[in-house]
Parts: sequence; structure tokens; C-alpha cells
Amino acid sequence: MHSIPAPAVTRRVFLGTAAGLATMIHRPLSAQPAAPSDQIQLALIGVGGMGTGRLQQFMTHPDVRIAAICDVDRRHRDAAIALVQAKLGYAPAGEGDFRRLLTNKAIDAVAIQTPDHWHALLAVRAMEAGKDVFVEKPLAYSISEGRAMADASTRHARVTQMGNHIHNTGRNYRSVVELVRSGTLGRIHRAQCWRTFGAVLTNDEPTTQPAELDYDFWLGPAPKRAYHPLRSHRTFRNFWDYSGGTFIDFWCHIVDVPVWALDLQGPRSVSAMGGRYVVNDVTETPDTMEAMLEYPNLLLSFSLRPEPPVGFTHMGGIGCVFEGSDATLVTNYDTHEVWVKGKLVEDFPRPAPSIPDSPGHLREFLDGIKARTLDTTCNLRYGHRLTKLGLLANIAYRTGRRLQWDDTRERFVDGGDADTYLARKFRKPYAL
Repeated sequence: MHSIPAPAVTRRVFLGTAAGLATMIHRPLSAQPAAPSDQIQLALIGVGGMGTGRLQQFMTHPDVRIAAICDVDRRHRDAAIALVQAKLGYAPAGEGDFRRLLTNKAIDAVAIQTPDHWHALLAVRAMEAGKDVFVEKPLAYSISEGRAMADASTRHARVTQMGNHIHNTGRNYRSVVELVRSGTLGRIHRAQCWRTFGAVLTNDEPTTQPAELDYDFWLGPAPKRAYHPLRSHRTFRNFWDYSGGTFIDFWCHIVDVPVWALDLQGPRSVSAMGGRYVVNDVTETPDTMEAMLEYPNLLLSFSLRPEPPVGFTHMGGIGCVFEGSDATLVTNYDTHEVWVKGKLVEDFPRPAPSIPDSPGHLREFLDGIKARTLDTTCNLRYGHRLTKLGLLANIAYRTGRRLQWDDTRERFVDGGDADTYLARKFRKPYAL
């Protein structure tokens, strides 16, 4: 695959670039659609379950026009086009090959909801073509691909956002970050995150390859494999060829809060253990796992487990505990508590709010496009920093070793077999 030339700069993009000298302005939504000259022409790549959900969210913004729908499965593509037609009264263009879509100079931005193994190739090609990029979490399949995405966003000066919507939903995470940074919990020596495994995913795809699915293109840069229903669509993440399991699926959602609050970069060492203790099928990734990331004076852990940790079952299936020298804070997506000496403290002192409220994850991305603000809160540079930690833990699990990490060089110290997981060889003719 060859790089696609960037489209010519449009008047809207030129004016937006000039406006980028100012800070991002959060505009209230109008009840009426924006004028065509002010609409963001958006294409969606991948419109299965997650992609259809994002499509529905983007359609609520009057200044967005859904210009194109791209999917290698004609069933998904046709259903998404019909959805836009029914709700907005027009039919976007349909495409099965993203390369043709990226040559369309009228498209301003793309939203990528494909399996993880496609994220880097699609995002980098889109940025080379002059498109702004929204891409789902986890950011990348490998650390080298995440680095390529982060670097491309800077090199091509593109507005980007990783789809980690909890970061910009409500005040809870912001309040937690403010409280941790205030110092009232004391020195944080451990941040313990968890996600319960839940039900085993199944797939209602037919046992034979559907005629509407271009399975070879779906595989893309991944190794050539015979079709199996569990290898496609909603269960793809449970195979190492395409992702890193439930572990990496939820990593960004909850580890985001300690990385944000403690400004964590790469660890100095990482180790992990676990296995397949619940699932009994042809899938590969672990259903139970413990990961430990060591920092100076701090241990960050993530537990993929059947139940929440003892003492915090009331917080539900996903959460994080900050253990401080003076107090302990536990949070999930929606709420948090502070405990001192084993007792819940309802009136624990709170710092004044210091992190501005968000207009919403998608709205921030769209406003960034208009103002040419490259530093959205989950831009691809931050997305790489966050996703990289989970990818390191998966490498430690796969090697069965405690690994020393040099974050400046993004290399293992005497990594041996671990180095082979930092990047992968793309299946020909695909290349990054």
C-alpha cells in the first residue's frame, strides 16, 4: 500500500487553522443543522455494533454530516446507510475499501471503529490524507503501531481523539483526579484497578463465511486464517491475532484515572500472570489475569477477575483503589468514596474544582476540528501513553517473565523474546 497524497486545503480548514491560535471554544449545539459550509464532513470506517453506536452519537450533532460509510461487511454498511437515511433524510456514500474513501477531498475527518489490528494502518493513512481522526480504544494492536499513530498526529498536525468516553463523561473522574492531586490522601503508594470478567462472549455469525463479508480484507495485515465465526466481529478480541482480550478492552477505561491523576509514564518493570480458567472454546486470550507495573515508590496493578476485590464489591464490575498514606479512595465510572482507617468518611475535605468540565467526548473532538486544537484530552499521544501500559502487561503475560522497560527508547532492557511483541510483521501487501 502506498501513501495517499493529502487533499488540498479547503477554505473551512484554512479558516479553522487560523482559529487554532486561540484556545478551544465549546460551542452550544444549535437546534437547527449548521449551514453546509460549516458542517464537518465525517466518514465512519467500521459500523458493526460499536460503529453503529458511534454513528448514532455523531448524528445528534447538527454540524456533522455523515458523508460516507465504509465497512468490509455489506450487511453492516447497508444497515448504517439506511439508518442515516431514516434519521437524517439523506443517504451517505457506501464504500467497502477505505483507500478509495480517503481520496475523497470533501471528507474532513474519519471515525475508526474497526478491530484493533486495523487501527494503525487506517489512522496513519487517514492522517497522511489530511483527515482528522477519531479512533476507538485500545489505541493500537502493538506498541510500535501506537507510536506510529502518535507521531503521525504530530507530523501531519491532525486533530485526534481516542474513544475513551468515560474520560469526558460527568465530573466523577475529574473530581477523583483533583482529590488525588490535592495531596489530602497522602502519598499514593498503590493504585489497584480491576475488571470482572463477566459472561463469556458468544457470536451469532454463521459457521460458514457470509457472502456479504470480505473476510480476507477483514483480516487485512493480520495472518491468514481460515474463517471461524468466533474470529469475526464482536468476539475478535479474544484472539491474539487481532487484539489482547477483555484485559486490553477495558484497560483504557479504568487505568485512565490513575494515569491521569498521577501523570504516569512508562513503568520501570512489568510482570503478569493468569490463564484461561473459565472459558473453554477455541479463543486464546486469558479470562483471569493479574498485572503489576512498578514505578518508583508506586505499584500500579490491574486484575481481570470473576468478582470485585473483597471490601469493594459494592463498587461493581470495574473500579480503581488509590491507597494513600493518609486515606484510601475507591472509584468506579460514576462515583467515588474516601476511607480513613477502614471507615467511610462522607465529609472528607474536597479541593476546589480545577479541571474544566468537558462538553463531551465527541463534542470536544468536533470543536477541536473547527478550532484546529490538537491537544484534545484523549488525543493519540495520550492514547498511546495509556494503551502502551496495557500492551506491556500483555507482553509480560505472554513471555511469563518480569520485564525491565526503558520508556525513553520504548524498548525492553535485555528483552529477548519480549522484543518480538513490540511490533509485528504485516501480511503482504499491507505495510505501515
